[in-house]
Amino acid sequence: MNAHSYTPTAKLLHWLMASIWMVAWFLGAAAVYMREAWNPHHGLTITHKALASTLLFLIVVRVAWRLTHPAPALPASMSAPMRRAAVLGHLALYAAALLALPLSGWLWSSVAGKPILVLGLFQLPPLTAPAKEWYDLAKLAHVTLAWGTGALVLGHVLVALKHHVVDGDGVLRGMLPEARAGRSPGRGGETAAPEIG
Repeated sequence: MNAHSYTPTAKLLHWLMASIWMVAWFLGAAAVYMREAWNPHHGLTITHKALASTLLFLIVVRVAWRLTHPAPALPASMSAPMRRAAVLGHLALYAAALLALPLSGWLWSSVAGKPILVLGLFQLPPLTAPAKEWYDLAKLAHVTLAWGTGALVLGHVLVALKHHVVDGDGVLRGMLPEARAGRSPGRGGETAAPEIG
């Protein structure tokens, strides 16, 4: 690992959580919008919750690692407003996509009186007693957050690709596994500074 790259642990947590999040997102969308065809017995819903609930535990590990292992500096070519936007964007990803979304799903399941089995191993305790009168509101909150965070994650991906393809500043390479990250042709053969994440 070079000085401009994230630690291997940070990379592992990033890509593991990203993979879980995306799979859970698509399973959740299929469970809701293709219910009759693909989810008649709620198998997709159960799998969706089993995966998504792991994010509630992984985010604790990720934040703890981040607090004790600061991210590399952003590229010097980025303006001050862009740096602030990068920090705020990543805070939004942590707060909305990795925390609020799974919490809202946990609340929805609690209101519906449905269990959440984390990876099928153990059950999360309900956040509240079943309350049918709050079911529609809890569902709306979770679905709205899902679409909002989906747009947020898509924006994150597009910005990372822009850094890589247009700016060529090494931001994306800093989060890739070391074997693929390579070294930029800049001075000293060092990779440019990556994004926060």
